[in-house]
Amino acid sequence: MKSSLLGTLSTAFMALVFGFLGAAAWSYSGLADNRTRTFLLDNPDMLPQMAQAYQEQEAAKRLAGLGDEVYQPFPGAILGNPEGSKVLVEFTDYNCPYCEASLADVERLVAEDPDLKVVIREWPIFEGSDIASRMALAAASQGKYQAFHKAMFELGPASPESVEAAAIQAGLDLDRARADAASDAVTVELARNLTLAQSLGFGGTPAWVTSTKAVEGAIGFDGLKEALESSGNRADAATSS
Repeated sequence: MKSSLLGTLSTAFMALVFGFLGAAAWSYSGLADNRTRTFLLDNPDMLPQMAQAYQEQEAAKRLAGLGDEVYQPFPGAILGNPEGSKVLVEFTDYNCPYCEASLADVERLVAEDPDLKVVIREWPIFEGSDIASRMALAAASQGKYQAFHKAMFELGPASPESVEAAAIQAGLDLDRARADAASDAVTVELARNLTLAQSLGFGGTPAWVTSTKAVEGAIGFDGLKEALESSGNRADAATSS
């Protein structure tokens, strides 16, 4: 993640530098690079802002190229209102501490907005979390995704023992859940989520998608709310399961 951020900062820095150079060349000629360098040295706090703006711009381009696929949930893997016109997509991992920390933010968003639909994309990237993601999708097939999702974060980290305990707490039919967790449908869904995350340029969890934005990290309740409010509704996305 650190190297990714440094790369983004470098790219954004070069983009701004060349932008300044191009805009100033007609009037300042050879002085443009010195003026740009002086400006950036005098305003180092702009670099993180530049990196964020560049990331958001590139993510928006990638998101536009995906169409509606990222909003289409695995049947049942939804929090909030299944019919909601406001859609938030979360890429999550049960062994990710930042995903666990974000759970309360998502629950608060759902509690405060009855029109919000949260599509969860299971993306097991931490060691040992695949078993939990599979059981979560099995829980979705039984209409008990939300119960398992919350129990798994409470009982984690993911292990065969904690996954079974979460499944029991969520009230799953264990024999059916074990079979569903090993099914081709679940394997295909996890592969699809990996492909979508890579297509969006995500490097880790949690990661979020609204109707117009794709952002990474535990950005908190206020960050998520702002992203949703600035994106508006997506009534035609994520058909009901």
